[in-house]
Amino acid sequence: MSSTSSVSFDAYSEKATCERLLWVHRWTDKLLSFRTTRPAGYGFTAGQFARLGLEIDGEVVSRAYSITSAEGDDYLEYYAIIVPEGKFTSRLNQLQPGDAVWVEKLSYGFMTADRFADGRQLWMLATGTGLGPYVSILQQPEVWQRFEDLIVVHGVRQREELAYAETFARLQQQAREQDWPARLHRLCCVTREADLPVAPGWLGGRITTLLRDGRLEQASGLALSPEHSRVMACGNPDMVTEVRELLRERGMTPLRRTGGGQFVTEDYW
Repeated sequence: MSSTSSVSFDAYSEKATCERLLWVHRWTDKLLSFRTTRPAGYGFTAGQFARLGLEIDGEVVSRAYSITSAEGDDYLEYYAIIVPEGKFTSRLNQLQPGDAVWVEKLSYGFMTADRFADGRQLWMLATGTGLGPYVSILQQPEVWQRFEDLIVVHGVRQREELAYAETFARLQQQAREQDWPARLHRLCCVTREADLPVAPGWLGGRITTLLRDGRLEQASGLALSPEHSRVMACGNPDMVTEVRELLRERGMTPLRRTGGGQFVTEDYW
């Protein structure tokens, strides 16, 4: 995902619309989700990201954020981390409902579930705010129809950073009520707390370590294989790079625009 950039107000206003902040939810002092109004006619595929702009010191500073809302929602929601001394996020952290947020007219990105031609399992590996695209993907009923198992693996430092637990629980309940065939597995991987719940879905350690030693598969009860598994990895570039290497060792190949492949990745830095 691309980094922060700055442009003149006149230049930016030609490719973006001025929307309004609707809502902010703070998960921790550094993590928040926020919603904006949705531009008329704005389209995106679950898993894509938007570029947002804020007016700072007479210019527009823009940054990319994955969309966490469903494709059919009448608002756009995003999941963000506040970066100390970060120009964009420092301003974002000060915004109140009603304040202006610019949304570029185009959506971006290729990490979407519809690019996989087949597969029984969809593994979604994330560190930190890399979880965002999966929140959107899992709100699309068709993904529950396509796959037998949906596995969300979220790596964080502290338990308080495990966002969207209520959303996942709601989706599991909705799946039962509407007889969606897929099963949702949520694996929480915490690296800096030793006293974790002794319960299914809780793991101590980095995603890559747990993938390498087989504990991810053991915890989910599923085997990762080129034949049946399709994998997304999003977040810390070091994690993403190592996941690519581990998947290649298992005989998997990256997804190509022309088709084929079992995994797709996106860096969040």
